[in-house]
Amino acid sequence: MKVSTRGDYASRALLSLALHADDGRPNSVRDIAERTGLPQPYLEQILLALKGAGLVRSKRGVGGGYILARTPQEITLAEIVGAVDGPIAAGDFGEPHANGACDHEGQCVLLAIWGDMGARMRTLLNSISLADIAEIARGNRAWPTAGTPD
Repeated sequence: MKVSTRGDYASRALLSLALHADDGRPNSVRDIAERTGLPQPYLEQILLALKGAGLVRSKRGVGGGYILARTPQEITLAEIVGAVDGPIAAGDFGEPHANGACDHEGQCVLLAIWGDMGARMRTLLNSISLADIAEIARGNRAWPTAGTPD
């Protein structure tokens, strides 16, 4: 399973907005791009998708830019990734057949496993808020360690 570049960039952009939200002023695309190292033209597209999903608001003109539409506590990683990548799933394989009526050997059991994996990914990403990530980035919480070799 891979998070797309769009999902990663969207998460990084919103994290930047969360980390710089204290002054209440909009952040320009250029400022976000400079802080995050993201390419500005691609970032503009991503921010438009995030705006369409209701995760950011924009202000035009001098002093304009983007701000979070909700508090960081109310925005989950699942919403961010879903806004730019669509529904979170382990694959696009369809649903298991009822009562094990499979067309091909192993099809039903694997469809059920892929469906379970997608549900687990959604649960995990829904459990992590933008505020959680900001606290880790600020050094106020421990970094995730799952999957780290012993």
